[in-house]
Amino acid sequence: MNQGTASPEARLGPFVPNFDVRLSPTPRGARLARLLATEQLRSWGLPTDRAEHIVAELAANAATHGRVPGRDFRLMLYVAGGTLRIEVTDTRGDRLPSARQPAADADSGRGLVLVEALADRWGVAPGPRPRKTVWAELDFAPEPGRAGSGGRGALSQGTKG
Repeated sequence: MNQGTASPEARLGPFVPNFDVRLSPTPRGARLARLLATEQLRSWGLPTDRAEHIVAELAANAATHGRVPGRDFRLMLYVAGGTLRIEVTDTRGDRLPSARQPAADADSGRGLVLVEALADRWGVAPGPRPRKTVWAELDFAPEPGRAGSGGRGALSQGTKG
């Protein structure tokens, strides 16, 4: 097929929905991350329930524990192969998170326990110093006839893989 007459879809290949934004490491930046992610997922036709909570927790952690004055955190969302990946990168690579059960009377410390319960997979990846990325993945079932397109679908409620 001639490159000049091919449709945009044929020239660009499969579309991979993605979203990337830098935000201030403040409570306001964390709230904005959740709001922007929710709107982006809606525009892609994806359900927002689990993803919204995961983004809120990861962004709050970046603003609280990953905060370095003058350095932003980054939120990235993308859909590939029936999976939504959420990544939050901050500039405190020396502070690696872990999910631990907090004391029963603790006011905080449950964020990663919640992420672990909601995500199909999650983890931490060291980045170029001084960064780290905390990521979570949600599997979804694409609409019939749109496999892997990131189109409308329902996030699976199955067991963790």
